[in-house]
Amino acid sequence: MSLSIGIIGLPNVGKSTLFNALTDNAALAANYPFATIDPNAGVVSVPDDRLRQLGTLYPDSPIEPATLHFTDIAGLVAGANQGAGLGNQFLSHIREVSAIAHVVPAFGDPGLRGGDEAPDPQRDIRTVETELILADISTVQKRREALEKPARTEQGWQNDITLLDDLLAALNRERLIRNVIQEKSLDEYLEEARVSQDTATLVRQLLTAKPVIYVFNVDESEITDEDQKARLAEVAGSQPYAYICAKLEAELIELGAEESRALLEEYGQAESGLVQLARTGYRALGLQSFFTAGETEVRAWTITAGATAPDAAGTIHTDMQRGFIAAEIINWQDLIDAGSKSAARTRGLLRTEGKNYRMQEGDVAEFKFNT
Repeated sequence: MSLSIGIIGLPNVGKSTLFNALTDNAALAANYPFATIDPNAGVVSVPDDRLRQLGTLYPDSPIEPATLHFTDIAGLVAGANQGAGLGNQFLSHIREVSAIAHVVPAFGDPGLRGGDEAPDPQRDIRTVETELILADISTVQKRREALEKPARTEQGWQNDITLLDDLLAALNRERLIRNVIQEKSLDEYLEEARVSQDTATLVRQLLTAKPVIYVFNVDESEITDEDQKARLAEVAGSQPYAYICAKLEAELIELGAEESRALLEEYGQAESGLVQLARTGYRALGLQSFFTAGETEVRAWTITAGATAPDAAGTIHTDMQRGFIAAEIINWQDLIDAGSKSAARTRGLLRTEGKNYRMQEGDVAEFKFNT
């Protein structure tokens, strides 16, 4: 499964407008259901000022930021779990992504949604999550039924049955699987359950197990409304969220850098909502960045939090992971303060780490390896 974020929500809530702004793409944005029929995919750079600062040490080197993959998925309607609207397609596309950006309308003009109802973020979240819960119940039940016969005649299926029963009980109480897992990672949860690989794979694909970011789409007049922000923060609860105006973000991509900054200043914003969303998405996926910096390029590389030095080397090239010997590591700020790697080495700021070293956010690395 690729590290990707699926943009979901009810029809006409600004999903495609948001996606277009994220990717500067031309996905159809229209005020009627299912304007997006096939999922559109785009790659989005993750803003990181550390790259610019590292680039000052190597002014002739190109700068390559980390990226996130976003997918715009067709709008969901009530009954999607039973095939209503484009339900089956919608649900299958969500299974393929690693996390969900749930666009929730919070703008004041009901006409922007193609209807007359006033915005109710809690209601809209509940509608979508109910469909995801019902779809997961169906998935878990089918797996449970498939194991009933082998469980009667073969040893070793009891852990699977126990876990599936626990998940069904939680889902039937309208609990999301990510809330059942709570502080553990999904991998830790499954490792403790000691279930078969097939059951573990199924659980990883459950829709309510995926990390979620609530993307509250507000009107331009509400961008600086602190009371509105506080209300929406309560709606999000413990989940990460972004507070943006998709319409404004779409306008910003049509402008040059100076004009964009000027427009943001008019709205009292230091940076665009898309910058905030990209950072939030990065955290929601449990990712972190390390850097390589030299005369060839200055680049941010994406790894999962807790990755070892050989894992990080493998993101550059698999040969580097297979032949890993050691990593020369320095914190990015220490390198900036030193002014060069040679000066950092003289000050004793560069250190050599072995295969058990766990990469830290903002490490600048150079890997030694045999081919």
